Amino acid sequence: MGEVILTMKNITKSFSGVAALRNAELELRSGEVVALMGENGAGKSTLMKILTGIYRKDAGEIRYLGREVEYRGPAESEEAGIVIVHQELNMMNDLTVAQNLFIGKEIMKGALIDDQSMKRKAAELFSLLNISIDPAEKIGNLTVGKQQMVEIAKAISKKAKIIVFDEPTAALTESEIEELFKVIRDLREKGTGMIYISHRMDEIRRISDRVTVMRDGEFVGTLETESCGKNDIIRLMVGRTIFSEPKTESRVGKDAPEVLRAEHLNRGKHVRDVSFSLRKGEILGFSGLMGAGRTEVARLLFGADRRDSGRIFVNGKETEIRTPEDAVRAGIGYLSEDRKRFGLIVDQSVEENTVIASLDRFLRGIFIDRKKSISCAENYVRELKTRTPSVSQLVRKLSGGNQQKVVIAKWLVRNCDILIFDEPTRGIDIGAKSEIYRLMENLAEEGKSIIMISSELPEILRMSDRVIVMCEGRVTGVLDISEVNQEIIMESATRREGDKE
Repeated sequence: MGEVILTMKNITKSFSGVAALRNAELELRSGEVVALMGENGAGKSTLMKILTGIYRKDAGEIRYLGREVEYRGPAESEEAGIVIVHQELNMMNDLTVAQNLFIGKEIMKGALIDDQSMKRKAAELFSLLNISIDPAEKIGNLTVGKQQMVEIAKAISKKAKIIVFDEPTAALTESEIEELFKVIRDLREKGTGMIYISHRMDEIRRISDRVTVMRDGEFVGTLETESCGKNDIIRLMVGRTIFSEPKTESRVGKDAPEVLRAEHLNRGKHVRDVSFSLRKGEILGFSGLMGAGRTEVARLLFGADRRDSGRIFVNGKETEIRTPEDAVRAGIGYLSEDRKRFGLIVDQSVEENTVIASLDRFLRGIFIDRKKSISCAENYVRELKTRTPSVSQLVRKLSGGNQQKVVIAKWLVRNCDILIFDEPTRGIDIGAKSEIYRLMENLAEEGKSIIMISSELPEILRMSDRVIVMCEGRVTGVLDISEVNQEIIMESATRREGDKE
């Protein structure tokens, strides 16, 4: 490893008064791979977006190649030699590899694009990286792994001194991962500094020189990869203080009836042979890192996506759920993690959003009985303590916590016995979180059954009676709340297929 080429110190960033980063730090040397790790929401992506000028920092210092910098956008940072290879590749599928490689910086011959020169330059780049790709092939015909190699070649063509890899192996096969690692090792030897964002512990051990860990928007520490173990990294990732007391035992009786059972659910790579059960009055927590497949399972249960195979039983009876309408008829309600996109019509009122899933109950002929719907909405505003001037208030003008209460009211009006809460407190302040927690506990006490997907381990430990842990589409742990802690969950959440328990 060479000299320090990048230092980020005391980086602070807030969005609408909510701190996303507090005094975050990162150091990178030439010819080094630094793994950047942390739970979902730890601030890794925000820090990289500040580095590349997508976001402006509120405070702190970035020093690159010995001088202080602040870029006004990715084009400016790329020009300076800092490039991100995103997990979601942005390619023009109908253009050739060479055309994608030089898009925006085409080689010209007079007024015409010189395709032959671009193919020749592309071939030279691929040779430099020991990559076997035909520059004349359409990019859409390549595997994801090969497309990623093209992105890396594009970074090299921009004379990148720093390359940021954001979950680079998420969609790659084992052989493609090996190819990628060969390229990374070659880049390291050539002096390129690399920041490698990943949740995969085994990859971190193989490819990185140091590991920088973030937690809750803050820098926690940097470890030498050679001298640290998986458990050392996990302890840094989850070592926060839990301010609300976690559950120590399940509140669900052992004789509680089963209300939902999923058997061998499959959907592509995202959901792989997932089976579990849910009991009456239970809060079943789903934990896992980004891309674990938790939301995808919820969408299969709700009929938002079609499963490849598997069976769903509601109250002991096999139930065919092909659409959300089927799920609602079966008594299942879904509170999406993106409530503004999938849970609410933000330009309609609290009243309209509250009754929208049960309109048939409010019809008088072909018209809605407004008196009845207003009374219903007002009842749930009182019951859920929703802060709104009136039920005629547009939902977009409510806070995040109160919007979430409107979504909950919608499914309570429908009288769903099974409720799926996907990231129920995302974007909600601490006071509103406590209210949502109390509401969920009250619903469970009344006999409702809840599946709660959460990326916050303190939330999982505070609310769950049992915990399902997922990694890469598979269930890697089914744990009673009495036998879990943050480290045990994180160990299961990073356990890839073939790993020894």
